[in-house]
Amino acid sequence: MTASPRATPIARTIDGKAFAGQLRAKLANLVPGFVVAAGRAPGLAVVLVGEDPASQVYVRSKHKATVEAGMLSFEHRLPAGTTAQALLDLVATLNADDAVDGILVQLPLPSHIDDKAVLAAIDPDKDVDGFHVVNAGKLAVGEEALVPCTPLGSLMLLQDALGDLSGLHAVVIGRSNIVGKPMAQLLLQQSCTVTIAHSRTKDLPAMVRMADIVVAAVGRAEMVRGDWIKPGATVIDVGINRIPGSEPGKTKLVGDCAYDECAAVAGAITPVPGGVGPMTIACLLRNTLVAAHRRAGVAAPEGL
Repeated sequence: MTASPRATPIARTIDGKAFAGQLRAKLANLVPGFVVAAGRAPGLAVVLVGEDPASQVYVRSKHKATVEAGMLSFEHRLPAGTTAQALLDLVATLNADDAVDGILVQLPLPSHIDDKAVLAAIDPDKDVDGFHVVNAGKLAVGEEALVPCTPLGSLMLLQDALGDLSGLHAVVIGRSNIVGKPMAQLLLQQSCTVTIAHSRTKDLPAMVRMADIVVAAVGRAEMVRGDWIKPGATVIDVGINRIPGSEPGKTKLVGDCAYDECAAVAGAITPVPGGVGPMTIACLLRNTLVAAHRRAGVAAPEGL
């Protein structure tokens, strides 16, 4: 599709970086109360297999944020040749470690390791990524669960921007287990009317034009164009895509939405970077603190 002319943005920018900073500060203020009640600090274990550059950056960021929140950070860096059994043995050790409240195995894993088997081996009560089938099932039927961090962060941004979401029509573009499906479940819990769209949806632009809320999580750079957006709609762009920059050899990060076009029509929109991304780590810390309270039998503070 030919891009429409560059237009002046009218949408309000949803500042995920600022919101995530506030959430992390709130969590840091709650940790001392847990320490007093439980006699220990919450603990998050992160496992990295191999030397994927992006994964190394994510793991460093998670470690830094965990320590800044007053939680214990346990890093396990394993070589790329680590066997599946060795990784499963480590997960079993972390499951049994009372100092560990949350376990995160950084994806992607090397090709010789079945990520589904590894995720299934994590204790659901310590599954702070929210990927275990037990937590996915609980979310689907409306029971208390640990929820995937990116959809949870997206929901928080929507609630902050719009307040009550009841009755709004939300279109989620993408059906992954990590974002699309849990995002739809969370929106249903907020009494939205939810449509899940994907690569085989017929006339996708027309479907998106009906939405009061658009959540783009399809992994295709700038796929959603400005003329897809209903005037005044709220757009949550989950995509993180690297494309060639304006200078030779340089790249830049963009979302799944053509930002300038969509911002000229939408009522509010998340930027990339600086939108949903910072919320993922903040919600990981939130899930770790929630898991710590549940495991210790300590009542969680209201609003956690």
